[in-house]
Amino acid sequence: MAVGILLVSHPGIAAAVLATARGLLGSLPLPVEAFDVPLDAEPDELLAAASAAMRKVDGGDGVLLLTDLYGASPARLAEKLVHLGTPAHRVSGLCLPMLLRVQNYPEQDLEELTRTAAAGARNGVVVDDA
Repeated sequence: MAVGILLVSHPGIAAAVLATARGLLGSLPLPVEAFDVPLDAEPDELLAAASAAMRKVDGGDGVLLLTDLYGASPARLAEKLVHLGTPAHRVSGLCLPMLLRVQNYPEQDLEELTRTAAAGARNGVVVDDA
């Protein structure tokens, strides 16, 4: 079994990051789905649909919720998902380096993968003085 990944973002972001990761890696070692949160949506209205998406990727080892912007509707929805009973952690700042990094460590448990996601985002930011 493996940790599932649910990308929760404003419209188009999660789908684009996921499509690019699939294009670069081919098949992804960890199950992953994208869930868009419309700009005018209330997180409570989407809870049932987001919960279904989370169950789709959950293989029994928990779910890592990657959101685009801390404090925004997608992150607030992900926070609600964390409290539904499925072991889950939320990391904000969704970006391609974050998703690629976690896909490279499918053997990690939820705790380790959470730290790996955050490190992937931090290490993906490089200031090039050239």
